[in-house]
Amino acid sequence: MGTSTKVLVIGAGGQIGIELCEALNKLYGSENVIASDIKPIDALSNNPFEQLDVLNSVKLNEIIQKYRITDVYLLAALLSATAEKNPSYAWKLNMEGLFNVLELAKEKHIQKVFWPSSIAVFGPTTPKVNTPQYTVMDPNTVYGISKLAGERWCEWYAQKHQVDVRSIRYPGLIGWKSQPGGGTTDYAVHIFYDALQKGHYTCFLREDTMLPMMHIEDAVRATIELMHTPSEKITIRSSYNLAAMSFTPQQLAEKIQNYLPNFKIDYQIDFRQNIADSWPQSIDDSYARRDWGWKEFYDLDKLVQNMLENIRKKLNGK
Repeated sequence: MGTSTKVLVIGAGGQIGIELCEALNKLYGSENVIASDIKPIDALSNNPFEQLDVLNSVKLNEIIQKYRITDVYLLAALLSATAEKNPSYAWKLNMEGLFNVLELAKEKHIQKVFWPSSIAVFGPTTPKVNTPQYTVMDPNTVYGISKLAGERWCEWYAQKHQVDVRSIRYPGLIGWKSQPGGGTTDYAVHIFYDALQKGHYTCFLREDTMLPMMHIEDAVRATIELMHTPSEKITIRSSYNLAAMSFTPQQLAEKIQNYLPNFKIDYQIDFRQNIADSWPQSIDDSYARRDWGWKEFYDLDKLVQNMLENIRKKLNGK
């Protein structure tokens, strides 16, 4: 580690990006972590910033040369619910952005690439419980299709061109520092804000919709741990399953009611229910645990306590 590592985070203003940059700053120093996004980011004022559309391969290459970037974290993407509303742009952004980065890695302009996949790569006929690393993958969303295609390209570049690309299939991510970006699991963040501000939340998924979830701090830690794992220990170059917990909206609401007894939830189901119904309920992440020692910190009780405590401080301006 140290200053020989120069990191570029593409899509740094998103839900994962802000927290990932903060964690990388502690490792490498903020001057060695270049934040980029399609629009300016207020939350990362300590980092060098470059405005970048990842589809602009010329500008991307200029930034990599300017800062002598070694590691790229490519987070820019259109997420599941948003992508369904704009499928052609979602495909273009999610795929061409990845190609641009992988091509630069192939030409040895960068040493390592992190690219996030998602549980959206699974589909209606994938086994729902304890979904294996290797299984049927028949995604029926634009986001899932693009992520599955991206996984195959990552593995191809690794095998054919020795590109050191690493990936995680993120479950639903829950954190308090930034708002989520239009995904199907976003309810599990919004519910905390509405619980504290209104005492009531209207959920867009059915009360019994079981989905894999993870505190964003665990997801960021997993990402960095994977990137620091010796290359020879990494047996999967498509994307690793990763798990922490699974719960339903009703179970989450009941945990919140332990702290806020008057909190109420009701349900108005929308198009995101069909997306959620195609996803797993729980994940087998034994390869991640075996290959790089993955272990979650947050369970549901710790997550609820952490979210309520920090969002309350945030809303009170502390």
